[in-house]
Amino acid sequence: MIKRFSSRNFRQICDRLAKADDDLGMIVTTHGYPPMWTRPNTFETLVHIILEQQVSLASALAALNKLRERLDPITPEAFLALTDEELKACYFSRQKTLYTRGLAEELLSGRLDLQGLEELPDDTVRTRLIALKGIGNWTIDVYLMFVLQRADLFPVGDLAAVNALRRVKKLKKDTSKDRLLALTEKWSPNRTIATMLLWHLYLSSPMREKA
Repeated sequence: MIKRFSSRNFRQICDRLAKADDDLGMIVTTHGYPPMWTRPNTFETLVHIILEQQVSLASALAALNKLRERLDPITPEAFLALTDEELKACYFSRQKTLYTRGLAEELLSGRLDLQGLEELPDDTVRTRLIALKGIGNWTIDVYLMFVLQRADLFPVGDLAAVNALRRVKKLKKDTSKDRLLALTEKWSPNRTIATMLLWHLYLSSPMREKA
């Protein structure tokens, strides 16, 4: 069964998590509810997520905005028409140019159908996307959480989420990924919303200073 969340139940889920876990409750009490981060199921969104790989959110957004200045709308066809130099001027690295061109080609060929992913189970979406060059588990986690609004994911490869989890649970920096994932199990079937609470803490000024 596909587990989703929506604007209708997001705050109710936050309240349930806060009641069940004092550390999450502290986040809501101190910082209020997190935004319900969502993005449309489009080529542009996946380009944005690729740009966010291993860089700051601000750097990725700057690159996306430069691309938007050249392309309106950002489509696979239009992207493939850009030269290496034009993409370099949009702050695309050689690797991210390669990844995004590969994604555009998959979409144009019909081998990948983003709308078709919406009704597939999480594992099937992951299997389909991870076959693409430059698309790893972190990118897929963000896509599942932000775009498809799948409710029960913890992106163990996301440094912000992991740092916030370590902070609230008073964990050592060398805590294993298996241990981190085990700790998040008690938030199931709403680990995505718990992660958004952790991101909310991380993005607060005190958290950013100490992380």
